Amino acid sequence: MAVYTEVGEDQLAKFLAGYDLGELMSFKGIAEGVENTNYLLHTKRGYFILTLYEKRVKKEDLPFFIGLMEHLAARGINCPQPVKDKNGTALGDLAGRPATLVTFLEGLWIRRPNVVHCQALGEAMAAMHKAGGGFRLRRENALGHASWKSLAQSAAGGADKIAPGLAALIQGEASDIEKSWPKGLPEGVIHADLFPDNVFFLGKKLSGLIDFYFACNDLLAYDIAVSLNAWCFEVDGSFNVTKGRALLSGYNAVRKLETKEVAALPLLARGAALRFLLTRAIDWLNVPPGALVRPKDPLEYLKKLNFHRSIRNASEYGLSA
Repeated sequence: MAVYTEVGEDQLAKFLAGYDLGELMSFKGIAEGVENTNYLLHTKRGYFILTLYEKRVKKEDLPFFIGLMEHLAARGINCPQPVKDKNGTALGDLAGRPATLVTFLEGLWIRRPNVVHCQALGEAMAAMHKAGGGFRLRRENALGHASWKSLAQSAAGGADKIAPGLAALIQGEASDIEKSWPKGLPEGVIHADLFPDNVFFLGKKLSGLIDFYFACNDLLAYDIAVSLNAWCFEVDGSFNVTKGRALLSGYNAVRKLETKEVAALPLLARGAALRFLLTRAIDWLNVPPGALVRPKDPLEYLKKLNFHRSIRNASEYGLSA
């Protein structure tokens, strides 16, 4: 989340006139994240999140994201719900951008997740994977393994400014991982971005999942790999195997991993680390002038990638093959 597109009061008032939300009490930009423009709105009807879609989000993908949130909520997954206007439409235009309103989800994201949070995340992810079954629409992972060679080439020109030798490393990794990427693993709808700031808690209880704008069809175990990277490393860059065990055991308690998924985890985690290293590097090198945004450090994921390159067995993540 970030603010790339400024919205004026008159523009917002005209947009909201199409909804039955009552008087606008306040609105403010949300500065976290790097993908879309987001505002928190307070109206007579309550709180809502207004999202203007930027950068990587294609307008033709929006029915998938909107429909998925509705599908998951109907099957017991607590996630934001798209708000429809007076004509029954959940997608509009504002300040030259496609825009939606979604319901506000109560809770806070955890900046330093502990074992309890990791286990809850594993359980919720598995439940989401099961609930995604039967969703009619399909979206390929635009940032999946087939895109990494191209992303590496895009980042190569400035990569060595981030770290010496980074350009050659990411190009070599992208090529090696693409050749070795596993086939025949269970697939389905995944979130693809289940970082701590996209998972809300009330106390120790997980209260919901947000930000489905990278969701797609891909390997279910790849979603786990993303979360191992996002939840189970400490600030010094070390992997916390206790957190890894909790996340994986939580997942297994709801959806049992197949043996071949467990065996593929080291490569999947290595790939997930490369994916976020690449997109963070590109964002780091291409911050739009004047954007209210804090680009995330790509070197964090260089350390994680180097860790995964040393892993040979899923037991090193806390789960036996």
